[in-house]
Amino acid sequence: MRIPLAVAVATAALPLVLQGQALPPDQQLARDVLAELIAINTTHERGNTTPAAEAMARRLLAAGFPAADVLVLGPGTGNRNLVARLRGTGARRPILLLAHLDVVEALRDDWSLDPFTLTEKDGYFYGRGTSDIKDMAALFVATLIRFKRERFVPDRDIILALTAGEESGGDYNGVQWLLQNRRDLIDAAYCINGDSGDPLSREGRRLARNVEASEKVYMSLELTVHNPGGHSSLPTPDNAIYQLAAALTRIAGYTFPLRLNEITRTYFERVAGTMPPAQAADVRAVLRTPPDSGAAGRLSAASPFFNAQFRTTCVATRVEAGHADNALPQTARAVVNCRLLPDERAADVVATIRRLVGDAPVAVSVKDSAVPSPPSPLVPEVMGALERVTAALWPGVPVVPNMETGATDGLYLRNAGMAVYGVSGVFLDADDIRAHGRDERIGVREYYEGADFTYRFVKALANARRE
Repeated sequence: MRIPLAVAVATAALPLVLQGQALPPDQQLARDVLAELIAINTTHERGNTTPAAEAMARRLLAAGFPAADVLVLGPGTGNRNLVARLRGTGARRPILLLAHLDVVEALRDDWSLDPFTLTEKDGYFYGRGTSDIKDMAALFVATLIRFKRERFVPDRDIILALTAGEESGGDYNGVQWLLQNRRDLIDAAYCINGDSGDPLSREGRRLARNVEASEKVYMSLELTVHNPGGHSSLPTPDNAIYQLAAALTRIAGYTFPLRLNEITRTYFERVAGTMPPAQAADVRAVLRTPPDSGAAGRLSAASPFFNAQFRTTCVATRVEAGHADNALPQTARAVVNCRLLPDERAADVVATIRRLVGDAPVAVSVKDSAVPSPPSPLVPEVMGALERVTAALWPGVPVVPNMETGATDGLYLRNAGMAVYGVSGVFLDADDIRAHGRDERIGVREYYEGADFTYRFVKALANARRE
């Protein structure tokens, strides 16, 4: 998540060779895998994830993985998924490492450099997918190759799934397809999802090592007004556009009640100490029972992220109306997108919107139904390993559970009964998030630190004996 923390804590940096010098083998491996993935266009519009899945499969096979444990599969020949397995002793149930291979569109004319070439410049790696999320796909592959080279035998199988269709516009979703058709390949005790839980820094200082343990629930509503219309020279009071606008204004003026859950309460408890004194005091006031409404209002006004953590939100995202410049509108339509707290009842939210609209001609219907996303418990096995590795690499940086305000493929796994923990290994600059945008980039040092973190964290999860 992209959280605006104001006070940073110091961190110890990993040694890194200067650009132009030979990289250590493990860093060179991580760089080579990332470069290969970035070079493959995996957009839905002009690309295909199958070549990327096949390229990663070749690397795993070359490292010594049996062919039976490296599968490229999907419903067709295009946009396939990769599922690979590093066999362990079987003393514990497997863990699943998840990252998606598809990326959003990137046009060369929009960028200052080629989006499908990994470019190292001024301490950054540029390229489409560097932060969302081919960096984590590459680091998971590099980690498994390192384990194989070391002949590391975990006490549980480690499963890797690199999937298609996470970004909008895909023909299908890879995680959904695997659950429906080959759940045996990805069934695990829990999933580590590289698509969330971004650790954040500011001005080179590490702020927080986030772990996403829950997601808000996506639901879209449609507001529609129909009217006989007529000639624009003869206006009437029941104008469909005005009626729709009035309804949207009433929705805009409403704030859903504040309600913390286990994840958001833990998040605010842990970040309070990193904030300026006045903001920290407001956070602690919100944590009291009952929460201080004035403090909540100040925090919500200061940060859309804080507001989204506190409550369910509904916002107008699309409007269309009318059919001619000189005619009264016969139809006016709007989409209101809601992000529900995990324990919020969708029916209650729909009822609230209908009450706010309060106008019979404005029909409210569900466009995209809410799919519940139960939070994952903060189990010691995961949190303990995360805290130990974080303390070893970045002393003093807090491990902070958080609730994703957007959505990831973890939704499908949670609804299938699998706990999901969003843990990205690469620190992002809280003031320079470029996912889905022009000149997407990550720090070179941060990427190599992420390679070390991912290797250590996965090994800690897959080895009951502490390293």
